Amino acid sequence: MNNMPTGYKQTEVGVIPEDWNIFQLCEVGKFKNGINKGSEAFGHGSPFVNLMDVFGVSSIASSDSLGLVDTNHAEQQTYDLRKGDVIFIRSSVKPSGVGLTAVIEEDLPKTVYSGFLIRFRDGGTLSRGFKRHCFYEEGFRRRVIGASSVSANTNINQDNLKRLFLVLPPTKAEQEAIAEALSDADALIESLAQLIAKKRHLKQGAMQQLLTGKKRLPGFSGEWEVKRLGELANIRSGGTPSTIQPQFWDGDIPWCTPTDITGLNGFKYISDTSRKISSLGLKSSSAEMIPANSIVMTSRATIGECAINTVSVSTNQGFKNFIPFDHVDVEFLYYLLLMKKQGFISLCGGSTFLEIGKTQLAAFEVTLPAKAEQTAIATLLSDMDAELAALEAKLAKARSLKQGMMQELLTGRIRLV
Repeated sequence: MNNMPTGYKQTEVGVIPEDWNIFQLCEVGKFKNGINKGSEAFGHGSPFVNLMDVFGVSSIASSDSLGLVDTNHAEQQTYDLRKGDVIFIRSSVKPSGVGLTAVIEEDLPKTVYSGFLIRFRDGGTLSRGFKRHCFYEEGFRRRVIGASSVSANTNINQDNLKRLFLVLPPTKAEQEAIAEALSDADALIESLAQLIAKKRHLKQGAMQQLLTGKKRLPGFSGEWEVKRLGELANIRSGGTPSTIQPQFWDGDIPWCTPTDITGLNGFKYISDTSRKISSLGLKSSSAEMIPANSIVMTSRATIGECAINTVSVSTNQGFKNFIPFDHVDVEFLYYLLLMKKQGFISLCGGSTFLEIGKTQLAAFEVTLPAKAEQTAIATLLSDMDAELAALEAKLAKARSLKQGMMQELLTGRIRLV
């Protein structure tokens, strides 16, 4: 039984519209490896597109921020970069990096490119806007990675790139319509990313002002007090049950490791952990139960990463945990500890393995207002966090929608013309 949709056909790379075609890249353009130079040639001369100039970007519009390399006129002619050229990354530590591309948006006079890159120059078959997107389509990325070889790095060479199939609409007008739709999605993503960066900067400034008393909220006055952290909270450590005793593990007690905290990516609360211990494991180790609405803070290697636990938890020995006293607002203390991260790290100076101890933390001095003002400050900062979280969710949705659009538009499942 043929389930092929009307107007579509089966090809080597999947189902595409009948009037679309697939080409090997060697049929639509030519490839050229980049220039290799000794270390003494760098730092002076003409502009130079390096590997890192291509990672994370879809286009290069100017040579202003590029590095320099010593080249002669013949080399500049051989390894030139013109408007519409595509640069492929030929070698990456991770497979996900190999074959990523950037489009050259304008002629770059006297500019050359690295031997870790490969230039692709088509004969006019592809619109410039389409080239910003077509090489990131999921199927094409799979074909790139599948054609790569792995040694110390993941590599792809000219010969393998030449044989890769690219799916193309029948006209440049359709290419450009696809590019415009995807570029609009990119513009939304970029505007959200810029807004998030601005809001983060504003929040950082607010923390610096409000958590030091340089700026006071309306209705509050009076001197702030200097206190040691040991006067603000009961500071407790953690521990690890024996890993060779299975009865100590897979119980119902959440057991935090630093990975649980760093995995929050800045989210303030933790309600679950990747590993659990049993009541017997808790009793048989130096781990302690930390009541809900306390603060767990990493204190080894990665120092000063915090979260407020919304349920009772235990932690491993890589933590110092704060159970706030009644006169301390837990959310205020959370923000205060975050702001003091560099101060905690400085106490560990000179150590090969960074760690801050309970005694050091207990003696660490901070200034703070009465609890009512603490709560007001924490509420304002929490509102800023909530706004950031909403924007982050919107950005994640926009990225997901754009990825779906790419799959639909670049394979012809949805037609725009």
